[in-house]
Amino acid sequence: MRIERQFTEAGKSPYAAIGFRQTTSEIRNPDGSVVFKLDAIDVPQAWSQVAADVLAQKYFRKAGVAKCLKKVKEKGVPAFLRRSVPDQKALAKLPEDERFGGEISARQVFDRMAGAWTYWGWKGGYFSSQADARAYLDEMRHMLARQMAAPNSPQWFNTGLHWAYGIDGPGQGHYYVDHLGGKLVRSKSAYEHPQPHACFIQSVSDDLVNEGGIMDLWTREARLFKYGSGTGTNFSQLRAADESLAGGGKSSGLMSFLKIGDRAAGAIKSGGTTRRAAKMVICDLDHPDIEAFINWKVKEEQKVASLVAGSKLHEKMLNGIFAAIRAWDGERANATVRESPRTRPMPSIPRPTPASRRRSATPARRRSRRATSSGCCNTPPRASPRSSSRPTTPTGTARPTSPSRARTRTTRCASPTPSSRRSRPTPTGS
Repeated sequence: MRIERQFTEAGKSPYAAIGFRQTTSEIRNPDGSVVFKLDAIDVPQAWSQVAADVLAQKYFRKAGVAKCLKKVKEKGVPAFLRRSVPDQKALAKLPEDERFGGEISARQVFDRMAGAWTYWGWKGGYFSSQADARAYLDEMRHMLARQMAAPNSPQWFNTGLHWAYGIDGPGQGHYYVDHLGGKLVRSKSAYEHPQPHACFIQSVSDDLVNEGGIMDLWTREARLFKYGSGTGTNFSQLRAADESLAGGGKSSGLMSFLKIGDRAAGAIKSGGTTRRAAKMVICDLDHPDIEAFINWKVKEEQKVASLVAGSKLHEKMLNGIFAAIRAWDGERANATVRESPRTRPMPSIPRPTPASRRRSATPARRRSRRATSSGCCNTPPRASPRSSSRPTTPTGTARPTSPSRARTRTTRCASPTPSSRRSRPTPTGS
């Protein structure tokens, strides 16, 4: 292929006409705690903060990027397309915790993706000359920086990690077509021939554990989810609930297995980041469990709607409480904080013993008892206007009282003691 330059010039950087800026990307919980934060990342000046956050939080390689790299010579590969590997001698001179890190610049991502595409194209014989390969590399990096072109997510996650940084790992069950022999080959490396495709359509048979069956599908889906791809399957071949099994039992039904697959997809971090795996499920209209299949999504959407409505209600009520707290004036309300009698501990009062009662009977108390029993309570009442015509008792003469009146007045003053019963005055005649 011959590639003509449209946005770049030969001999100049593809980023020469593009301004870059540094920014910070972070994710916070509702309580303010930081979930993710990356300072001083380098992004194009024209990019929005949302685009910068997506790049930093999802697509930046977070670990395994060596601080010191060296080129690997390959026969027939131009110098600008040589892949890189960690320079172990240079890394040995650095502190151990500073030898590897993550990507911090958008230019690193553009370079590794466009570089890997150009490298594969060169080895596959796609370019007519080195100038065409160089033009493709520069044009592609320029278009990525200006958001004129963008690949799917698995490309951002995986493409170029082996070419740019020498990152590798054992094969994960992927296959690729060898461009030399044209045959399908099982990959021995996780990143030399990565899995950068977007979505897959997979089949499933009505079998539990054999190849191509239900449990085998979960393994194949997990392999795709791990590297950021999505998958879709038509599950109409699975028998419905309560249909007969070969062993004489009853099937648990289509929905029981769909829920297992959905839980597995939710547990896997797509592309190794915080992204939820993309999964599509299909069921034909003539399947016996079609109503349960349709209601499954309806119920999940109702759950989401309830969460949204509840969150908004909580926010409204909490904002009202916080506003009342901010507007409250403790002094104006004359509010005091005191200990509640119900919560205040009661003092322990020792129970009196017979000996302590005898000791407490002091001479003063005994005299008071004698005075009470001698009739001190039988003092004459205050005269009322109605009793002014009655004859008065001469001074110094005890006024006669009836037994009932004396007992009543004595009872009002104090409870009679044994001594007072013996010394009670005898009523006199009128």
